[in-house]
Amino acid sequence: MTLKQKVHQHYLQMVNDKISLFQQDLADLKESGANETKSTAGDKHETALAMLQIEEANKRVQLEKVIAQKIVVKKINPTIVASLVVSGSLVKTDKGYLFISVALGKAVVEGIVVTALSPQSPLGKQLMGLKAGDIAVFNKSYYIETIE
Repeated sequence: MTLKQKVHQHYLQMVNDKISLFQQDLADLKESGANETKSTAGDKHETALAMLQIEEANKRVQLEKVIAQKIVVKKINPTIVASLVVSGSLVKTDKGYLFISVALGKAVVEGIVVTALSPQSPLGKQLMGLKAGDIAVFNKSYYIETIE
């Protein structure tokens, strides 16, 4: 398995784990809401229910964002290697590895630090369409060594 395939698999697992956490949080909130309806009535009860509903709505929004990220990551075919930086590329620069996919932050795969960033991010926009040997500039210069 190539480094790119391992990176892809790692980030896919990361979004799956996030989805599971949000689903568990939502189940816990639903249970809390059910328990709250059994407790005392009055202003405190109404406030507690409203707070639970707000928190549940926030979790649902976060869950939808992570599901959207999963869709993007799943669409990436890690076996395809392009000569130019495209969505799904693993780019080795003089500053480290960048996985052009969705903004999922840094991860360590096979002892190598990889940063997943969106092609719509400022640095992602600078990298898109470049080839090995080119330089992208965003705050500092990134020399592209290889593209997987």
